[in-house]
Amino acid sequence: MKALPPQLQEVLAGYLEPVKFTAGSRIFDAGADGDGCYLIDSGLVRLDVPFDEVDTEATVAYAEAGQVLGELSLLDGSPRSLHATAETDVEGRRLSAAALARLVEEHPRLAVDVLRTLAGDAAARLRATTGRLAEHLASDGHDPEVESMVHTAKVAAEAFADWPEERVDALLEQIATAVAAQAEDLAKATVEATHLGDVADKTIKNTVASLGIFQRLVGQTAHGPMTAASDVGVTPIAAPVGVVFGIIPVTNPIATAVFKTLSALKGRNALILSFHRVCLPLADALLQIVEPALAAAGAPADLVQVVRSRASRQRTARFMSHPDVGLVLATGGPGMVRAAYRSGTPAIGVGSGNAPAWIAADADPVAAAAKVVVSKSFDHGLICGAEHNLVVDDAVRAPFVAALQASGAAVLDADERTRFLTAALTDDGRGFRPQVMGQAAALLASFIGVERPYPIKLIVIPAEPDLASPLTAEKMGPFLSMFTVRGDDEALGLSLDLIHKMGNGHTAIVHTADHDRAARFAAAMPASRILVNSPGAQGVVGLTTGLEPSLTLGCGTFGGNSTTDNVTWRNLVNTKRMAEYRDPAATGV
Repeated sequence: MKALPPQLQEVLAGYLEPVKFTAGSRIFDAGADGDGCYLIDSGLVRLDVPFDEVDTEATVAYAEAGQVLGELSLLDGSPRSLHATAETDVEGRRLSAAALARLVEEHPRLAVDVLRTLAGDAAARLRATTGRLAEHLASDGHDPEVESMVHTAKVAAEAFADWPEERVDALLEQIATAVAAQAEDLAKATVEATHLGDVADKTIKNTVASLGIFQRLVGQTAHGPMTAASDVGVTPIAAPVGVVFGIIPVTNPIATAVFKTLSALKGRNALILSFHRVCLPLADALLQIVEPALAAAGAPADLVQVVRSRASRQRTARFMSHPDVGLVLATGGPGMVRAAYRSGTPAIGVGSGNAPAWIAADADPVAAAAKVVVSKSFDHGLICGAEHNLVVDDAVRAPFVAALQASGAAVLDADERTRFLTAALTDDGRGFRPQVMGQAAALLASFIGVERPYPIKLIVIPAEPDLASPLTAEKMGPFLSMFTVRGDDEALGLSLDLIHKMGNGHTAIVHTADHDRAARFAAAMPASRILVNSPGAQGVVGLTTGLEPSLTLGCGTFGGNSTTDNVTWRNLVNTKRMAEYRDPAATGV
């Protein structure tokens, strides 16, 4: 309201209500009634598009001191179009719709000036939005930060390209050992920053992503001839892809970033990491480990960099489409993964999980239940490859439910189920509230008055399969659905319906003593990982299976990805093949 004369501002002050918001608090939600606007006196407000995907960056703009917030809804009476969140402590003044109506009646000339000022602010914001859209459409527009980071990364990669294997492994060992030594502190910092997951389980993740990954890649040949010439005279030769742009998810930031760092450097690549906005303090913590290791090893300082500026979908798009970025490694929400594939740069992405876990009629109910609980409760249910839907044969349902309870699961009755869904689902019933994601099962149970004579590790929701319900979709928390089937054909049909709804290409799980039954399930499922008698969370990353240890799980063309692999350093090198001449006559061609 700086455009108003001082005397009019004095009159207007009587219609304004002082307001304060602490950092992180929501000022208003998208879809809420536009019942007022805010004059920001101090602080910073973040404006986000409403997204169900927790890992997709949704910030579109910021409002700061001297600006007006929410004036458009006040002017046209439409619901809010964005979430407004206090990025820092915010102080301001609120002009309510009721106060504006009083102003119109009591001081009509002042009201006209106020409305003209609000309309001018709205028009200026619209012009700014149009400008950002124009910049976005001009994808070849110049961004000094992008150009500088990619250039220095390219130079660093070129200087690093010919390092011998032993020197690279020594660098990676130093990074992995340092991360493992601070695994618990990094886990605590992660939970503090994201409010998701469990410190003890994230400590395990950080250790696996550092020392566990290092132990699997040390001694591997990732540069030059990888093996001797084959019998047909073909020698595979590894060469770097150059600059890798890595997107880091909010659900698993440190472990994923460490994994990508070790994998990229093993292939002699430079790495630019883009963390979710809330995880930038964790990026700084990681760099405090990586940068001294690079310096001590004599490696280029810009070999591993972090995008430190405010989140910008436009800037992320420019990184991904930069001609000197060789590969995008996208771990995050489906929206971000789709953006990576649309960038024009070769990309490796992952997809959503929604693993069906078939408990067949011949399954060991005690072993299966214990594995389900240890998997889906791990890190408070944040592992996309864990079980999301139990498909239980009626012949084994009763002992399986008893075994779930003996392992610490609360299997809800009808009344408890209603209370849980009332509290956990969004107002429109289309998804789960973000507040229930990555929280302890015991905490969620306490909110709705669910009690058991044992510590609750997991919440199991019996239900009828309804593909329109969120219960048949991915659930990023320590709770999952349980559906009862009769016979193998019904189990296979429902498992297919579930994975087709969400999770194509990711993971499917079966518990059975019959190898042929497992093979039939594997043949039917459009999944890159079919686990047999294994816990999902631990099995997909290779802890309880022979799969390659990885924190990035491809979903193949089933899920719109370029690979079904558990992604490793091998996916971050170009494999050339030197083929020697063969006499066609000698080979019978």
